Amino acid sequence: MGKLILVPTPIGNLEDITLRALRVLKESDLILCEDTRTTGILLKHYQIGTKTRPFHKYNEHKTLMQLISLLQSGQTIALVSDAGTPSISDPGFLLVRECVKNNIEVECLPGAVALIPALVNSGFPTDRFCFEGFLPHKKGRLTRMKEMAGEKRTIVLYESSHRLLKSLQQLSEYLGAGRQASVSRELTKMYEETARGTFAELCNYFSKKPVKGEIAIVISPSGYSSGSEAENSE
Repeated sequence: MGKLILVPTPIGNLEDITLRALRVLKESDLILCEDTRTTGILLKHYQIGTKTRPFHKYNEHKTLMQLISLLQSGQTIALVSDAGTPSISDPGFLLVRECVKNNIEVECLPGAVALIPALVNSGFPTDRFCFEGFLPHKKGRLTRMKEMAGEKRTIVLYESSHRLLKSLQQLSEYLGAGRQASVSRELTKMYEETARGTFAELCNYFSKKPVKGEIAIVISPSGYSSGSEAENSE
């Protein structure tokens, strides 16, 4: 019986990968990639020649049992996403679940994930938090926001750059314009930025500038008061 190994990859800076992750990528029989072109940049940088194969949300159901057969035949397969830890708002859950059903060993290496640096950067309490991932685009979106309004833990969610302003405006409406939040983008990259303030202040700030890159929004617990003014760092 083979093994499935989930390998976190850098969320921006190519130096943010562990020595163990590099060894696993070199020694695996196959690397499953969300986008082979994106992963190819990383592999070329570290001179890794392991065979790659696409594995993403559009083909994961179709290829699932083929991959289980390869694992059952004794192959070691590494799974990576474009950035961060597989299965965290990325493909991976279905394959892991099927491996567990078939008694195939699954291992997940520690490594990069955007939600942790965004959470720590925010300045909000980190002892208790919840991760919402990407909010639904349509059905159930406002319901989720209403549920978050009374959340007593710090909230972390992901958003795309082109939806950021709309999301901040909706969060301002349903969680309150005075609720404190933090927006981190381009984490670990050259133009990394974290903006902090109320939803009203953040809406105003991001309405005046183009936004690029991956976004993590961190929302203060309900009733939280920091006693500090809004600020941004870049």
